[in-house]
Amino acid sequence: MNFVGNAFDEIAVDDTFGQTLTITEAHIVQACGLFGDFNPLHSNDAFAQQTRFGQRILHGPMTSAYMTASIGMYFYATAVAYLAHDCRFLAPVLAGDTLTTEWRIAELIAKPHHQGGIAVLAGHCRNQRDEIVAEADGKILLLNRAAVPEEARRS
Repeated sequence: MNFVGNAFDEIAVDDTFGQTLTITEAHIVQACGLFGDFNPLHSNDAFAQQTRFGQRILHGPMTSAYMTASIGMYFYATAVAYLAHDCRFLAPVLAGDTLTTEWRIAELIAKPHHQGGIAVLAGHCRNQRDEIVAEADGKILLLNRAAVPEEARRS
């Protein structure tokens, strides 16, 4: 899939975007290896069954990474750099949960010297029971459409 996402001069305050994904056992297992975090809350069924969660839970950083994936796709080929990310984890994520992330553009800061500007983002992630499992804030430096490299526009 190659396309060019939204540029700084094409977005507005209060625009929203996001995505939905069902978490599987494979996500939990892969996160253990990716992060090198084999805490028994993530890696040991017998241990996790004895905890308040009753089963293994997804690593918080994996929930955070899932949330940022929609930012990468929404600003595909128009992003210069993701500048800041602050994520708060409010509820556990279990295998079988379907997560829906929604981001809102909270503020736009023009940066003419950079041929674009900074989008300040506010996001949340809900499970299928409509519980907020995570909230996050982010900042991303974006190009205006005219500044997107020609190669990206041909993709």
